[in-house]
Amino acid sequence: MAEIVTIGEPLVLFASEDEDQSLAQATHFHKYLAGAEVNVAVGATRLGHSVDYLTAVGAGPNGEFITQALASRGIETDHIAVDSAHWTGVMFKQKTSVGDPATFYMRQDSAAANLTAAQLPALDLTATRFAHLTGIYAGVSATSRQTLKALITRLHQANVPISFDPNLRPALWPDEAVMRQTLNRLAQEATLVLPGLKEGRTLTGAQTPAAIAQFYFDQSSRTQVVVIKLGSRGAYFQTREGAHGTVPGFVADRVVDTVGAGDGFALGVLTGRLEGLDWAAATERGNAIGALGVQSPSDNDGYPDQAGLTQFIKTATRAVV
Repeated sequence: MAEIVTIGEPLVLFASEDEDQSLAQATHFHKYLAGAEVNVAVGATRLGHSVDYLTAVGAGPNGEFITQALASRGIETDHIAVDSAHWTGVMFKQKTSVGDPATFYMRQDSAAANLTAAQLPALDLTATRFAHLTGIYAGVSATSRQTLKALITRLHQANVPISFDPNLRPALWPDEAVMRQTLNRLAQEATLVLPGLKEGRTLTGAQTPAAIAQFYFDQSSRTQVVVIKLGSRGAYFQTREGAHGTVPGFVADRVVDTVGAGDGFALGVLTGRLEGLDWAAATERGNAIGALGVQSPSDNDGYPDQAGLTQFIKTATRAVV
């Protein structure tokens, strides 16, 4: 039993150590644990919360690395299937001094993409307080979408609230229309929806944070809160009852790598709510972890423990909204 349940595709990340060289030119790489849902799980356990992670990995050394890395971070691995017929997903990431790094994936037909609904374990959800889902796993394969749908049915039956981060990856989808339709349908199942501003505009056609939030309230009575990432400026939250506000972000001392910042934001909001924070304070926590996350070359190694998070929120400079 765990406070948080998530499902997704874990990746072995090979991050370049050769700054401002293309992935084709780079020759020095460091191996990390990655994946959007992995990032949330790692950050949540670092803050003292229990997480059950559902996935499948290949039988080779990459799968072993994933399982061992998750276990070493206190994440429940009993429900990870080992698939000898498929490989573990791999990601390569450029090191850049300016802007977002280039990435390259080898994930088609991976073990996680072939995880079926029949392979989902008989979870005990009595202690589960949130399930966190992302649009990335929905885009991995038709099988993953069916597996996700089956898990959502179980979560609703157990009255477990769902947080959903659309996490757009257009390369995983046949076209933007299919991506938009599928992710908006998944958002209908969520209590909490966590798009970025650009993502929200793409998915809804609305331009302002308030209008994006209203789109999600209008499409589903399940959705109670929408929190929209505004990049370095911070984030906007709005509840179905009408409470809303823009919470300033934090100034990062140095930006090493922007990948993983959105996942850090999501885990900050989610764990903040688990710890009884109101929506403004939970959003502030999300901003803080996102700012800390961009200061590390790994997708998740920069996430803080409770003491580090408290100190950062207390001392860091707020952005001007």
